[in-house]
Amino acid sequence: MTDQRSQAEIVRNSLKHRYRKERRFRLYGILAIFIALASLFTLFADIISKGYTGFVKTTITLDVTLDSEMMYLDDPTDEDQRSMADFVAPIIAALQEQVPEANSAGEKRELGRFLGTFAASEVRDLLIKNPDLLNTTQTIEFPAHDRVSVYVKHADNPRYSIQLSEQQQRWVDELLEKGVIDTSFNDVLFSRGDSREPANAGVLGAIVGSLLTMLVTLAISFPMGIAAAVYLEEFAPQNKLTDFIEVNINNLAAVPSIIFGLLGLAVFINLFGMPRSVPVVGGLVLSLMTLPTIIISSRAAIKSVPPSVREAAEGVGASKMQVVLHHVVPLAMPGMLTGSIIGMAQALGETAPLLLIGMVAFIVDVPDGFFSSATVLPVQVYLWASSSEQGFVELASAAIMVLLTFMISMNALAIWLRKRLERRW
Repeated sequence: MTDQRSQAEIVRNSLKHRYRKERRFRLYGILAIFIALASLFTLFADIISKGYTGFVKTTITLDVTLDSEMMYLDDPTDEDQRSMADFVAPIIAALQEQVPEANSAGEKRELGRFLGTFAASEVRDLLIKNPDLLNTTQTIEFPAHDRVSVYVKHADNPRYSIQLSEQQQRWVDELLEKGVIDTSFNDVLFSRGDSREPANAGVLGAIVGSLLTMLVTLAISFPMGIAAAVYLEEFAPQNKLTDFIEVNINNLAAVPSIIFGLLGLAVFINLFGMPRSVPVVGGLVLSLMTLPTIIISSRAAIKSVPPSVREAAEGVGASKMQVVLHHVVPLAMPGMLTGSIIGMAQALGETAPLLLIGMVAFIVDVPDGFFSSATVLPVQVYLWASSSEQGFVELASAAIMVLLTFMISMNALAIWLRKRLERRW
């Protein structure tokens, strides 16, 4: 009896020890998930806290008298007169009407710094489109200078340095009370390309460039990746050559992306003489980087198709090609699509390979084709984050939020397709 009791005690102690280890393991797992979620929350909170103001623009609305004598302009359609005209003078005069105490030449210069360098261009473009507006008074909305915008949006934030004098701050507060300076949704962010001034910079050019680049990447990598996966899994003989190919495909999936950028620079640009900073070259480079991911995921999807499907098709007289094209590939397509979308989402966030092929160039115009100069969203974020102007800091965070929205949407689409099309065996 004593031996039986001692044996039972040993078993109970052993079970208690194993249960404690299991509880600790579960606790470690919960702790790991909590740390990951906390880190993700911290990252998103930091990006949002810096970038939400990027979706807000600061504007100055003035009643501008387009006086021909003040601008030295009689005919807005005459290019020679426009090149000599002073489009800034009526804007400063309209500002001075709102701040009458700014009388001296120095105070007028300080007042003029409230507006960006593109304010004169807006008056000029308005007169070019409507020459009849000369010698009339028009209500025009101008983007405020970066210094004014930072003061309006971040006056109480110690992370931002206010670069306005005390007198200028008083004038800004006065114009805010009058409603001359106001904030609204930053539609410029989604309607223009890059600019030297934060108030006129947008991500439309980068979004279009990213879409064009992704179209080229998808058109090349998706059919080639699926074709390679089908051949290797269904038709290729098992020998040293196919083993060598499979090993290298798996190795390519782990190669740093910058190596693909070097390959694109050496082959597509230096050897074939293709232009820099165009979506076609960017798409070719990213397709090389995405191909291993698509091939590996497509092969896994093909392997998941039960052998009974192949045997049943062969049993009714289908050829090998018919078995693969009519039965195996359609059943494996959900997994192929999921892997392809995830690979495309990875390519959308790549920066290093595109920097090497020149897509880091300063692009103002929105690209209108696959051979137009363009940049992409990750590179645009890199350019803005490395800029010295404070306004570009919030624009970089806002662009990150736009990029994350695209990437989360693509991953959500992959999950939806997998749940929607997945078949359980």
